[in-house]
Amino acid sequence: MSEADLLFTNAHLATMVGGYGELRDAALAVKDGRIAWIGPRADAPPAARAHDCGGAWITPGLVDCHTHIVHAGNRSNEWEARLNGATYEDIARQGGGIMSTVRATREASVDALVAESLPRVRAMLREGVTTLEIKSGYGLELEAEARMLLAARRIGEQLGVRVRTTFLGAHALPPEFAGRADDYVTEVCERMLPRLAEQGLVDAVDAFCERIGFSNAQTERIFAAARALGLPVKLHAEQLSDQQGAALVARYKGLSADHLEYLSPEGVAAMAAAGTVAVLLPGAYYFLRETTPPPVAALREAGVPMAVSTDCNPGTSPMTSLLLAMNMACTLWRLTPQEALLGATLHAARALGLQDQIGTLEVGKQADLALWHIARPADLAYAIGFNPCKAVVKAGML
Repeated sequence: MSEADLLFTNAHLATMVGGYGELRDAALAVKDGRIAWIGPRADAPPAARAHDCGGAWITPGLVDCHTHIVHAGNRSNEWEARLNGATYEDIARQGGGIMSTVRATREASVDALVAESLPRVRAMLREGVTTLEIKSGYGLELEAEARMLLAARRIGEQLGVRVRTTFLGAHALPPEFAGRADDYVTEVCERMLPRLAEQGLVDAVDAFCERIGFSNAQTERIFAAARALGLPVKLHAEQLSDQQGAALVARYKGLSADHLEYLSPEGVAAMAAAGTVAVLLPGAYYFLRETTPPPVAALREAGVPMAVSTDCNPGTSPMTSLLLAMNMACTLWRLTPQEALLGATLHAARALGLQDQIGTLEVGKQADLALWHIARPADLAYAIGFNPCKAVVKAGML
């Protein structure tokens, strides 16, 4: 190869190809923002610049593939009220719940949304995240949803992080459509989604298929509208009950089905056949003190790829640490540390349709890297509340 732009040397690599894919005493060369060479340090090619990693481990940059990180407002008062005995119904009657976030978000400008969300995103980036998904869904009307998606795009530009935007107009029923869920789905399909897609603000389409959300039939209408626009789909599925959402999103060759605590054997089989990723969200499970775990053993046996994400949101998972989510997935649900790291790299990239560009350390992929002060890759899912990230590299730039 011709001279590389930058050579990372004196490092151990977890390529995440075939498990951890460990290469010790290795080097990695970057050219034009992409990985150009990987191999033993002694065989490293010439480079314009070299960076001595001091024995650090290098992994692919982490990928947080399910977040609601752009929003306005705070709901810690509701969390405190629940701990003091209030029910969700009590809080809702007082105007709380998701609608309190909707009200705050509808009142916020794009600049205000960016300013409020930047600290949360920066916390993720400090822990090695180089790509994240950001959903809308707290506007529930065209202009507010557009502001959320614009804020997500601006955050990506401002921080130099890859952001994939997901339109989640079918997150909840807004008060102006009370008792008219089908009419709201028509608004989502025929007005909101086409307008937002025309503005280039939508990379994928999501919905909340649940008894307290939208029915299987209503969700399918949204998926059909997304497919007509050439957009991939994903789904909040089987979080609180089995609504056959996983099988539905698999039928549409969806990128992912997310949550999955009440996933049936039929849903597992459908996802396996379609190649749909299972996105596991232990933050919400922990925060809501749930007791029914997703069927990890069945997903593993069926060969369904399992991603891990923070589900960062103000109501059920106010968490910005993907490392903590990895630990929770191992501790609460018995993922192995290797599965957790694959879930925050390769399989998370797959859940965003980006597995050909990021998620592993392979020649030709974008040089999105994280450098870690750790003894072995399993340490990333082991420690609680400790950040061993030494440096982050985006497209070959430290």
